Amino acid sequence: MNLLHANDRAGRYPPSYYAATAPLPDEAPALRGRHRADLCVIGGGYTGLSAALHAAEAGLSVILLEAQRLGFGASGRNGGQLGSGQRQDQMALEKMVGLEDARLFWQLGEEAKAFTKSLIAKHDIDAALKPGIAWTGVSKGDVHHLHDYAAHLNARYDYPHVHIPDEAEFRRIIPSPAYAGGVIDRDAAHLHPLKYALGLARAARAAGVRIYERSEVRRLDHGAPARVRTGSGHVEADHVILACNGYLGSLDRRVAARVMPINNYVIATEPLGDAAARVLGEDIAVADSKFVVNYYRLSEDRRLIFGGGESYGYRFPRDIAAKVRKPLSEIYPHLRDVRIDYAWGGTLAITMKRLPFFARPATNVLSASGYSGHGVGTATHAGWLMARAIRGQAEGFDAMARLPVLPFPGGPALRTPLLAAAMSWFALRDRLGV
Repeated sequence: MNLLHANDRAGRYPPSYYAATAPLPDEAPALRGRHRADLCVIGGGYTGLSAALHAAEAGLSVILLEAQRLGFGASGRNGGQLGSGQRQDQMALEKMVGLEDARLFWQLGEEAKAFTKSLIAKHDIDAALKPGIAWTGVSKGDVHHLHDYAAHLNARYDYPHVHIPDEAEFRRIIPSPAYAGGVIDRDAAHLHPLKYALGLARAARAAGVRIYERSEVRRLDHGAPARVRTGSGHVEADHVILACNGYLGSLDRRVAARVMPINNYVIATEPLGDAAARVLGEDIAVADSKFVVNYYRLSEDRRLIFGGGESYGYRFPRDIAAKVRKPLSEIYPHLRDVRIDYAWGGTLAITMKRLPFFARPATNVLSASGYSGHGVGTATHAGWLMARAIRGQAEGFDAMARLPVLPFPGGPALRTPLLAAAMSWFALRDRLGV
């Protein structure tokens, strides 16, 4: 089943709050006939748009091919959280790769966060960027770990931005009975993800990138030059960047073995008005300690945007609102009957260890994907790193390519049922509070 077409109308943005509140551009033409470029980018999300923008700014001729619309995938549907470091915390990374490399990956993650903020400022992108993400614990043990982690970041990484609120302050900021406490990363941020993606697209066009929408890539022929083929045309390019994430399909088997698409679901409630203070006492975002993470924030018009409930089949559920209402009601019981105005699903991509996968499928082909829910900054930065790598400045890309990313067991046929069984077990642990 082709995930580009499994759950969405062709050429249409999903029925999300983001699509309803972003200034959607006119559709770009589809690729037709034969074209030539220094670089062909496949995918019009954060990774591809950033790569195309920065390659064009460096003087390369760039063509970007998007199968649907720019920002159509996870880049235009996500929770809008711009987190610190990597998806795995630094304690886990130190065990995986040692302290020296863990520090390097922390530095690269911080570079990604700062780089994303700088792009928003440089290109005057109206993405509603605001500071602050809270990490909340559902048990006292989780909270102790978060407090220890804040101290660890301060002592070992010289990162003083994670604030530990006392119980009264925590209850004022996050008045949910589901949480035992938490911490607030004041240097992390949140934003309107689709407005950010479309802002990158405007900057890329201004830099000279030729963008084609409704141009699904059917085949990539390696060589010098490589040939990127759609249903109605092809591009010959000296370099190719795969920026497909959960929509890679069969374009590269080595990447597909390590990067698995999954679905996640988000709702936006009716505007809460003054009652929003019973959800968040400050305009920050939240991600909790459950294995199947709940994440949320308030929109500019005081709606609660709440994400939760992953699935590992290909189809979205018929009633997305009902699927998300269940975890929403567990976190905020008083919102059990709140009106839900928008409900949408999206396909992201994960890896076994929840670390991004950077690879060179061929001498002149680069790929970055598998951001595992940490893609706002990491994907933006990945595009920049790949644009640099094709110009011979590959230190950052090569460093990220050292992250340990194993193939999923069972191959394409068995990885989905195996992961679904594992996730069912972890979801049960979440419910039992283990």
